[in-house]
Amino acid sequence: MSDPHDDSSEFGLVSRTLGGLPIVNLMLDRLGLPALLAGALPGDDARLKLAPAVAIRLVITNLVLGREPLYGLGEWAGRHDPALLGLSPDDLAVLNDDRVGRALEALFDADRASLLTTVVLRAISEFSVETDQLHNDSTSISVHGAYSGAAGTERGGKPTPVITFGHSKDHRPDLKQLVWILTVSADGAVPIAYRLADGNTSDDPTHVPTWDGLVGLLGRTDFLYVADSKLCSRAAMGHITGKGGRFVTVLPRSRAEDAAFREHLQTHTPIWTEAARRAGGRHGDPDEVYSTTPAPLPSAEGYRIVWVHSTAKASRDAATRAARLGSGVAALEALDVKLAGPRSRFKTRVAVEQAATAALADTHAQKWVTFTVTETISKEYKQERAGRPGAATRYREILTSHFSVHADIALDRVAYDAASDGCFPLISNDRDLSDAQILGAYRYQPNLERRHHLLKSVQDAAPVLLYTTRPGSKRCSAASSWPYSSAPSSNARSAPVCAAPPWTTSRSTPSSATARPPPPNGSWRSSAPSPATNSTATAPSSRPSSPSSPPSNSRSSTYSASRTAPTRSRRNQRDNPCEMCGTSG
Repeated sequence: MSDPHDDSSEFGLVSRTLGGLPIVNLMLDRLGLPALLAGALPGDDARLKLAPAVAIRLVITNLVLGREPLYGLGEWAGRHDPALLGLSPDDLAVLNDDRVGRALEALFDADRASLLTTVVLRAISEFSVETDQLHNDSTSISVHGAYSGAAGTERGGKPTPVITFGHSKDHRPDLKQLVWILTVSADGAVPIAYRLADGNTSDDPTHVPTWDGLVGLLGRTDFLYVADSKLCSRAAMGHITGKGGRFVTVLPRSRAEDAAFREHLQTHTPIWTEAARRAGGRHGDPDEVYSTTPAPLPSAEGYRIVWVHSTAKASRDAATRAARLGSGVAALEALDVKLAGPRSRFKTRVAVEQAATAALADTHAQKWVTFTVTETISKEYKQERAGRPGAATRYREILTSHFSVHADIALDRVAYDAASDGCFPLISNDRDLSDAQILGAYRYQPNLERRHHLLKSVQDAAPVLLYTTRPGSKRCSAASSWPYSSAPSSNARSAPVCAAPPWTTSRSTPSSATARPPPPNGSWRSSAPSPATNSTATAPSSRPSSPSSPPSNSRSSTYSASRTAPTRSRRNQRDNPCEMCGTSG
């Protein structure tokens, strides 16, 4: 008989987390993704303890469920059933960020174009995704750091994007960036194609290659291509029309057709036809009504123009104009107070006019607010020489100019703009669609913008420099290895998987995570504080300072640091020249 006190013969309880793994695995299996990864990534190297296809599948699953940094994948996987992650017990034992990083590098060097094309086509077929209407938009992904090595050099015979300065849609012109171009279907906003472009790429030239790529992917040209106003160029619209395609986009305010219709509204009342209606954003708010009317004349290229009036946009336009009017008047009143002060720095009319113009420009009110500068001259008499005045004392006349500024509201301009509040034009080459259908196609565009929001907020996409681990190699390239899961789930969240050195942390690090671990070679060392640390630099004053002196008499800058962050050694910095970063909010 067994010893009753011997626990070795008793059953043990092992707890594993399932979570959403069964659902995610069902989507991956229907896409055939494990087999596609195994065919696209090298797996015949006997030195590999963890197959790259297995590691990439784990990263994709983590992006959907956990969003852990690379160094946290092992701990995250240990809480789940290894079989549901495609791992064996042996794989779980050797899982670490080094091996995952090498797998990401292998994915970057693989034929990702063919792999993604196969995945997208299989998603379209397996989930019956409609591709009759596609939406395109781009966004910028900002990065921190110098990125001197991300200069567009080729890697594996393929060019890499340039991380550089450009027009920032995150309103961070001080940061370098990449441009992310995404196309989704109108059937669930399922991602269909993406491109990663240089950070200084403008939107205008991207639509022709994007549309051509979609034609090659789908094998058809009759889908409706919807994009923002950058599509409204003669070259892009002519290219799509010439190839038998269809498009819908916004006519920009800089076009003459826009100004002509707004001028037309001053003397004509068009017939608006209600095209859509939805409830207000809050309880008690009025319904948002969209109405359409055809433009009196087509565009210069001969395309139809449909004008749209939105009651919600009309309210926003009026509120924005009123706020700017108030800000402009307040700015001029503040300037007038300065002019009336005894220490006014504005001594000439030109200086006052320049200051008033700048104040209106800062508040964006120069279109509706004007100003009048009034000059008042005061006389003062002063003795020519010092001494007690007498009958023979001579005096000189001193003239001093005092300025005041008065704000005026151009009511005619306000009325002119108010006539077109809530109006915006759409342009299309499809004459079979009704005005309401054109509006409905464009109104789906915000669903694509939500994909960008998920990419940069929930997934916190962080384009980083790909660290090459081959012996003797110091090459760095901008990498974005995997864009998204193509499963048409309304809760699907898309983000690129980027390769980084194993000690690089991500902004998506959970709050419970501890300090980042040292690199494999253990080359971190604590450095002594720099001379600027905990020191005060004081500029010389124009006059001796005293305890009663105002703070402006001496200018000082204090630099302090409560602790010194671990830094890599100089030798390691030479061996690994790339700078790592995360995205901005």
